Amino acid sequence: MKEKKFSNIRSYWNRPNHAAYLFIAPAIFIIVLFVIVPLVSSFVISLTDMDIFMRDIKFIGMKNFLKSFKEERVWNAFLNTFKYVIISVPIQVGMSLVLAFWLYQSNPFSKAMRSVYFIPVICSFASLGIMFKMFFGSAVGYFPYLVSLITKNGVPSFWTDVRYAFPLIIFISVWKKFGQTLIILVAGINSISETYYEAARIDGASRKQIFAYITIPMLWPTLSFVIVTTLIGAMQVFDVVFVTTGGGPLNSTETIVQYIYSRGFGNTYDLGYASALSVELFVVIAVFTLLTRRYTDKKIEENT
Repeated sequence: MKEKKFSNIRSYWNRPNHAAYLFIAPAIFIIVLFVIVPLVSSFVISLTDMDIFMRDIKFIGMKNFLKSFKEERVWNAFLNTFKYVIISVPIQVGMSLVLAFWLYQSNPFSKAMRSVYFIPVICSFASLGIMFKMFFGSAVGYFPYLVSLITKNGVPSFWTDVRYAFPLIIFISVWKKFGQTLIILVAGINSISETYYEAARIDGASRKQIFAYITIPMLWPTLSFVIVTTLIGAMQVFDVVFVTTGGGPLNSTETIVQYIYSRGFGNTYDLGYASALSVELFVVIAVFTLLTRRYTDKKIEENT
């Protein structure tokens, strides 16, 4: 009886449409454990008055959300995040696209340059932030020293100046991340049939015309993936801000994730309020992602 039951179970899972669930089960388990459960937990915690030590937990409904709508610092953090996204994402994708078209060919020079550009990607964002903080620091930074030699106005302090701190963060982020975008776009360009390029060259098209009228239209599926993933990553920028400015000067570089961290794990330990801000950020990212996907899908349809 047991052998027959075991045989039935084995025959059931030996079917291709059933066996597939066994292969995806580990991935589903990881997604549920590290994505679904934290999302649901964040929403539940956002409805409570709870500190990080989980003492005196009180259900307060939507009060954390209503409080965040009235807090000026939250709006400032979201504004800084949007500024970062609007500036860094086009620069990163645009620069990667131009370099990908320049370096997509399989020759020693292109391979070497792609490797060089990819090196910052494998480095820790925090360590790069510390390195650039020292490089641009007024105390030991070499760049401020060179500027002082040229201007004769003393050593400037870039990280404590509202005019320079935010652009420096964008520069570091683009420098660190664009190599990954470059490699993905190179792969996308190499997937385009060479016959299109040969036909364009026979017709006398210039390199700029080939880039504008063949490469970009044919590359929109890859561009769609790159834009969406870069946008999502930019909305969650944290580590480079944390190790360079800590949100300063005067909260001019404080992003929403930086503020969530300071409220949840700073002096207040207000886990409920931080969770409410996390839920708001999730909704904003979801909306931006859907709008971006709708635009990129439209561009794909137009060019197919």
